[in-house]
Amino acid sequence: MSTSQQLSVFDTHTGIPKLNIGVGRAHGKAILFGEHAVVYGAPAIAFPVHVLPVLANATLTMGETVLNSELYRGPVALAPTSLSPIIAAIDAALDFVAPGMGAHVTIYSDIPYARGLGSSAAVASAVITAVAQAAGVRLDKEQIFRLTQTAERVAHGRPSGMDAHAVQANGVIKFVLPRVECVYVGERVHMVIADTGVPGATRKAVMGVRNRREKDSTRVDAMIKELGSFSNVAVDQLGMGDLEAMGANMWRAHEMLCDLGVSCPELNHLVGVARSCGALGAKLTGGGVGGCIIALATSRKEAEFMAQELKKSGARNAWPTWVDPSRRLRS
Repeated sequence: MSTSQQLSVFDTHTGIPKLNIGVGRAHGKAILFGEHAVVYGAPAIAFPVHVLPVLANATLTMGETVLNSELYRGPVALAPTSLSPIIAAIDAALDFVAPGMGAHVTIYSDIPYARGLGSSAAVASAVITAVAQAAGVRLDKEQIFRLTQTAERVAHGRPSGMDAHAVQANGVIKFVLPRVECVYVGERVHMVIADTGVPGATRKAVMGVRNRREKDSTRVDAMIKELGSFSNVAVDQLGMGDLEAMGANMWRAHEMLCDLGVSCPELNHLVGVARSCGALGAKLTGGGVGGCIIALATSRKEAEFMAQELKKSGARNAWPTWVDPSRRLRS
């Protein structure tokens, strides 16, 4: 950052940091189509989950960085390794906007951890925005994305970048590495997200697909191509409100993800419950081998009913959610 921006965090009379409180916000995301296929260059569709928000507050300090969250409270130097992505986000933001300084950061997150709903990216994005705002710096979308990716590399190794975009998006996005496009939505779409309670294992799932591909590239490449095609046609289906056709592709996508070895009994059980409740379609979302499913409903009332039935049938939690019609295309 420029010298003037760095100096803006100090009181001109005392030379000590101003107690500006920075605030950052983000939200969860869910993948409608394209998980795993996106790793091989196929398109994926993701939508924001505003019912699962993240809020971060930050102030700058000359002392050590301190974290206050549901998972840990105390100096980041003593934080457990599971919080390394969050610490990486704080460090990246400080290095960019206030080198040599520390921060007191408080995080409030409703996104369950390790469920494929973008928790690490959402928390990182909110923290980065909060730290920058505390330093008197307003980051643009590209800067937030790049800094979030720094934390995502700690969390996932080689992230595609889709999560970092989706947790700040206002609407549905189509992601084709490395491009992101807004998707027009013609009418409100009601869905349910249900948590198996089993942590996902994205790295394990990605490696499993890679191993299958090495052994049978023809078959796996064909599935990747078909999974990517569901993303492409979903753009038109969302625009025209053709939810029955989209739901049929969700059932098919889940079957294929099962064949790729990235589902699990708990996910399959919840998909079956959603089917019995009249869902138009349901599938796992995210890396798999645990995590969550999404189910497509015909109305808010049906989504609320389905969420209750999923919880009665073993889901750790279930959230009715929706995507509003597009007013204008923006990410």
